[in-house]
Amino acid sequence: MNFKRLLSYILPIKIYQTASKINQNLEVTWNNGQLVLDSKNTNFSFGSLERVMRIGLNTLGKEKITTYQSVLVLGVGGGSVIKLLQDEIQFGGKIIGIELDPKVIEIANQYFGLDKRKNIEINLKDAFEFVKNTTTTYDLIVIDIFQDKIMPDFLFSEPFIFNLNRILSKKGSVLFNSIVTLSVDFERNAAYNRLVAAHFSSVQRLSNVEGDNELFILRK
Repeated sequence: MNFKRLLSYILPIKIYQTASKINQNLEVTWNNGQLVLDSKNTNFSFGSLERVMRIGLNTLGKEKITTYQSVLVLGVGGGSVIKLLQDEIQFGGKIIGIELDPKVIEIANQYFGLDKRKNIEINLKDAFEFVKNTTTTYDLIVIDIFQDKIMPDFLFSEPFIFNLNRILSKKGSVLFNSIVTLSVDFERNAAYNRLVAAHFSSVQRLSNVEGDNELFILRK
């Protein structure tokens, strides 16, 4: 174990910091013996986010996920969801990742070994446009899109939700991660819950996950 990793059990050790046109601050840090990717105000990949997504995937069920053939990840970040799917869930199918920020993918490749993983395809595209235009269907769609702590409005829009349903396979599932900190966020998620209920036959809502996260699991 290297010295910085060992010291990170006492205090976080930043090893890289940069900015991009999309994210004003991106940091790679040793924290509790693990490399994590953070923005200015929130964890982007690994760390607490990895724990949140682990809860969501385990709620969906390992046995069910391993029957799937394809996964679409909207918001790749450092690749923690892909790591969970392949290493813990033992998902062996194709993973398509959509990420808007090329700098994030550079970091994911350099520090988290994303480019060493098999059976994945990473696309530098806008998630809204990709979902609107693709004709491919997916068995699992994972949505984890943030710019720092801000969630783009399109995620909660009916056109986006309609297209999610369109590209989801008949027995597929959607796992959507959101942050709820202010009263406006509670109102937004309540409206989202009503909207997705009109498009999907099953809506499961997991609140207060690792504090401020709220997960939605949608099924046809």
